[in-house]
Order: sequence, then C-alpha cells, then structure tokens
Amino acid sequence: MNKGRILAILLVVISVTVVSCTGHGGGRKKGGGTKKFTSTTGWKPNDQKGWFFNGKKKPKVKAWPGMVFIEGGSFTMGLVKDDVMRDWNNTPKRMQVRSFYIGETEITNYQYREYLTWLKVVFPPEEEQYKHIYEGSLPDTQVFSNKLSRNDFDNETYLFSNEFSYYPVVGVTWLQASNYCDWLTDRANEKALMDKGILSKDYYSNEEYNYGSKYFDAESYKNSDSNVKEAIDTTRLAKQSMIKSTNQRIQKANRATAALDVTPFRLPTEAEWEYAALALPADREYNEYQGKPVVQNELRGEKGRARGQYMANFKVGRGDYSGIGGYGNDGSAITSDVKKYQSNEFGVYGMYGNVAEWTADVYRPIIDDEANDFNYFRGNIYETVIDNENGGFQKYEEDIEYDTLNNGKLAYKSLPGKYKKQIEENNINYRDGDRMSSLDPRPEDDYFDEGFATTTMDSLGNIIEVPTDSATGDSALAALIGGTPESTTAEMYNAPQRRFYVDEKGRIILEKDQTQRTSHVSDEVRVVKGGSWKDPIYWLDPGQRRFLHQAEANSWIGFRVAQDYQGSFESKRSKSGTK
Repeated sequence: MNKGRILAILLVVISVTVVSCTGHGGGRKKGGGTKKFTSTTGWKPNDQKGWFFNGKKKPKVKAWPGMVFIEGGSFTMGLVKDDVMRDWNNTPKRMQVRSFYIGETEITNYQYREYLTWLKVVFPPEEEQYKHIYEGSLPDTQVFSNKLSRNDFDNETYLFSNEFSYYPVVGVTWLQASNYCDWLTDRANEKALMDKGILSKDYYSNEEYNYGSKYFDAESYKNSDSNVKEAIDTTRLAKQSMIKSTNQRIQKANRATAALDVTPFRLPTEAEWEYAALALPADREYNEYQGKPVVQNELRGEKGRARGQYMANFKVGRGDYSGIGGYGNDGSAITSDVKKYQSNEFGVYGMYGNVAEWTADVYRPIIDDEANDFNYFRGNIYETVIDNENGGFQKYEEDIEYDTLNNGKLAYKSLPGKYKKQIEENNINYRDGDRMSSLDPRPEDDYFDEGFATTTMDSLGNIIEVPTDSATGDSALAALIGGTPESTTAEMYNAPQRRFYVDEKGRIILEKDQTQRTSHVSDEVRVVKGGSWKDPIYWLDPGQRRFLHQAEANSWIGFRVAQDYQGSFESKRSKSGTK
C-alpha cells in the first residue's frame, strides 16, 4: 500500500472521529450557563397552553434582612493546636460546606419578644387549652441565679427590659430555638406575601384571623391548603407565579412544586457555624488559605483607643469578667450588645465571645469524615405528613403534643394548624461507633422458618440471619452485643435517664438519676459552639465543641438562625481575599 493511500485512510478516520465527538460536526460550543431553553417535550417555559409553569428565574437572590451570605468552600474543621482538655473530639478534618445564609447576629431579646407576643395574640395563655404554648416558650428566668450569689437580677428583667433589647436572648433550650426557627419561616413568608399584595393588608387588624389555628402557615400555603385561604388573593398569586392557565388543578399542582418566597429558617450545622466563624476566604492568595489563625491571638484592637484592648466579651481570668472599674477589658460583666464589637470578614457579629450558640447537630465524640466530607450534619430525621381520609393531610387542632424541659415547663412540639407528621427514617445513630449503628434491621418473612426469627443487613449489604433461642424467644444478637436486639444509644453511652415527678404544689420536677453513669451523651444532646461571657479564652476558638441536653437552658448559650442558599452563585476568582 503506497503512502498516499495510507494518508487518505488516516484523514478519513480522523474526520469521522472529530464529527462523532462534536455532535455531527457542530463544533465546540461556549459554556456560561443556560440562556435560552426549550424542553425536550417541545414546550417553552410558561406556555399558557401547557401545564407546567416555572415562573421567572430571579436575577439575583438577595439575603433576607438580618442574614449574611456565606460563600461555601473547603476548610479544615477542628483544632489545629493542642487539645488541652484531652477530649479528642475535634481532631482536624477536611470538610466542604455549601453556600448558605447565617444570621448577622445572635437572636436578640427584641426578636424573641416579637415571637412571644405573637404566641400570646394567637394562642392566649389565659385559655386553658393554650396556656402551655406561651409559658413553655418563655426563656428560663432562673439561668442567672446562683446559690452563692445575689439573685435580684433575673432573666425576666433581662428579656423584657428595653435596655437589653439588642442583647442576645439566653435561657432558651435547643427545642425552643428550633420552634423559633419554624415560626420565623412562617412570619417571613407571610410578610413577603403581604408586601406583594397576595396576602390581605388588613390581615393582622382583622380579628377573624390569627386566633387558634387560623394563622398563616408556610407549609400548608405551599400545598394550597392554607389556614387563611380567604385572605389570599389567588389572582395576584397566579400572576406572580406566571400561571396563565385557568385550570384549577394546574394552578394547584404548580404552586405545590414552587419554592417559598423566603427559604425556611433553621439552626446552623456545626460545620456551617465553624466555617462562618473562621471566615478563612478573607485571608487567601488565589485558591490557597494563608494559614488557619489562632483566634485568641487576633482578638486585640489594632488602632486608636482600642489598640491592645480585647475586642470580645469573655472571662479574662478567675473573678475577672469585665476588668477593673474605670478601665474595663471588655466592660461587660454579663452579655453585651450583639454589635458592640466589629464583625468578622464575612460581616458576621459575635462569633467570638458574648454567648456560645446552639447548632443543629446531635453530639457524638467523632465526626465521621470517612462516611461524609460534604455538608456534614448528624441529626437527619426524615418525616412525611400523615394523610387524612379526604385526600388531604391531618392537622393538629386541640391535640397539642409537648416536650418536657428540664425546668419542668412544657414546650410545644407543633402548633395547632400545623401538619401531623410521622418519622420515616432516623439517621441520628448512623455510624456513631456502636455495633447496631452499622446494622439495618430488616425483618424478612422468608427467614422466620426453621428457627430464624429475624435478619439484619450490615453496612456492606450482607444479610445476617439471627437465630432465636427456642426457649426464651430472645435473639442471639443480644449475646453478640451484650444487650437486646433493640440496643440503643443509652446502652452504649449510659447517659442519665430523664424522669419527672409532680410535687405537692403541682410543679413538674426533674428527678436526679441516682444510678452510676459513665457519660452524658445521648440522642438528645446537641453541639454547642463558641465561647461566652462566662468562658475563658480557650473556648473562643471556633474549633472547640461542647454539648448540652436539648431541653436544658443556660445563661451563656444563645442561638442564631441560618438558611440554605438556593441560588447559582459562583466565585469571581479574585486574586486575594478582603483581609
């Protein structure tokens, strides 16, 4: 074969390869995101003759008032210096968090009073069926009390006095903080709809609404099942959603698949809180951080009268909370205004000192980065709403359920008018160190014969047959793990059991567990991050982690809220950070 023929064959092969790789010779196309779109069904977006209405894409997703956008990224989570407490619960791990919003400050007394007042309006505490809703949402009034201290200052004075309006709310349990987040989701979406004219302007002046279950609930609104549907202008709602069809079923279906105007509020995860506190992207060169700072070395002012002074509220030493009279180190014997000191480079205030903060996570001594190193969170519980017999969903009315707080008060689990839900999956104990966390109990009918009562599946998907003791009916798995097949976290960590009794005055009192215990860890303890006015400087490092029972409150713990970011933000890739 001559050279010319070989060359011709090679050219044909190359041309065929190029055509097949570029879509029949279309050539390489530019990226940069989707500009014009027609579905593979052939329908264009929001075609009035069709059934699917997507609305307009928001040009730029703005932060809700009081929230700060945090661009996500990779960082080293945990301590990078000696662990003097020898807890070994925060060894360094590489983590990635998604972009999110976090509260500019902790929730203040003013903001929490808004919540309490709303509860008082909608569920009057003088009415017997509602009295625990308001009372159980009040912060613990005794958190500033000490058996060896004057107690003329209490949390009620701190909460309701205007002088403390912009101080962080304290004495709030994790359960109460979570209830506040759910309430805030409803109120923010309610305000957004009122501003758009979708929800009636006289909604609060009209006494027909905002009593009992007749209030705005974001979740039921999204499902076209609002408790105040008479106050909603459906014509404006359809126009805003660009739903051009007059078909009622199409309108309802499209509203149910649309996002809320305001993303739901929640507590930040431990990883999010630590990332927001560090603000590492401010100190970088291209795509490299310029080291992870030791926070305690960066707390002193650098200019003017503040030069050399601590710019955070914490306990300097034994018996020294504010410094000497006339020249205090931080000047605050307890908490201080949430914006007393400058923010970090993200624009977030109070991440060092003042109050420690609740996070969403259930505490475990380990952070399992082998199982997950993206948006880490322990505490996922997946719930579904319960159907009723009429094609809708069940709602709470007078059958309110409560959690008992450690101070004996009852905190509502869900308000009247909210959907009833059931747990479909609970992942709190997933890979938390005990044997049962690696097993997925799954009874199989096929294995009930010939002495096998149940089967389990391990983390690799292998089915484990568990024989039954014919005499007792007990599973052999009990001997394997030293307990019953229903082995729980309590058996692994041996935490105190919470039991209550009612005294002669009708008060609910938490009994002291007299059993010898080896741990306080349970499924009901939550991660606490940051230092406070009551802590030495050691606890101000964002890598530190502590825990407290979710039904317990303290004078040194507050909280701030967070939201998922649902936009399409991408870095502009500047050379360096803002620091």
